[in-house]
Amino acid sequence: MSASLPLNSGSPSSPLALLRRLEWRVRHAVENVLSGEYRSAFRGRGMEFDQVVKYEFGDDVRDIDWNVTARLGEPYRKKFVEEREVTVMIVFEDTPSLQFGSGAQSKREALLELAGLVMLLGAVNRDRVGFLHAKPDGYTLREPVRGRGPILHAAASLLGAAAPALQSQISDLKSQISDSPSQISNLRSQIPWRLLARAAPRHSILIWLGDFAPRPTPDGWAVMRKRYQPMGFRVDDPWERELPTGEAFAAYDPVNGRLVTLENSSAERAAHARWREERDAAWRELLPDSLTRLVVGTEEDRLEALVRFFHARQAGTRR
Repeated sequence: MSASLPLNSGSPSSPLALLRRLEWRVRHAVENVLSGEYRSAFRGRGMEFDQVVKYEFGDDVRDIDWNVTARLGEPYRKKFVEEREVTVMIVFEDTPSLQFGSGAQSKREALLELAGLVMLLGAVNRDRVGFLHAKPDGYTLREPVRGRGPILHAAASLLGAAAPALQSQISDLKSQISDSPSQISNLRSQIPWRLLARAAPRHSILIWLGDFAPRPTPDGWAVMRKRYQPMGFRVDDPWERELPTGEAFAAYDPVNGRLVTLENSSAERAAHARWREERDAAWRELLPDSLTRLVVGTEEDRLEALVRFFHARQAGTRR
């Protein structure tokens, strides 16, 4: 079981150095592989509603406003104007469970790299990019910015942020404060959706990155789905997909803050399978459209996974 190695270990400039190493791959992908699919996959028709005008021969019948047509007795259509820029808002839900890792990288490290790649894609495509970093002890909001330099530094700020305290550290903290429910509740991760709705314009791309453990649908999520183009990105460890075979093994559970030993019994494997099914069911319920969900393994190449995701979205948009 590998421990989590924070991206901000060592030199303070390491997140920025990592992003600069990734940037050349992103530029190559945009120029030679994606060929505009990033933008078309995100923007769909790439148009914003402007006004209602009379329908004329040759106009797209899909734009007819049937309510206005029925009220006025003659055909009217919706007129659209091209959106000249895209706003991408990253929501990184940082939980202790992301600090699990059975291999060389923790889930948190892989997910942060995925977030950095998306922000770099936005920079290369001259979009506005911002982020919300939510942890159990609070959040950091960086409003959308434009330009390579500002976006690069915003991404470095996210990648260099300290990981949330593990459960054992949270237990120690709880023992140092009163038993007031209001103080204890502050230790739980909460995403301020209402604040986020004021930080980015309507129709922005909302990319939620997290562990997505089963839970009730967040308050206001239905409104966010209508206001924005929401997508969910998740990173899975190989042990989450399938427990290793063979003898008993030990692993550190960051959620409960303890080392656990699994005997690899049939009962444990059945419980693991049930947990996996419940998690995936909750994931599908939160984001019903398969073209809005991306799951990447910690052992997979994150940029290649993003390229496949954009190809699939563009193909789905054409259909």
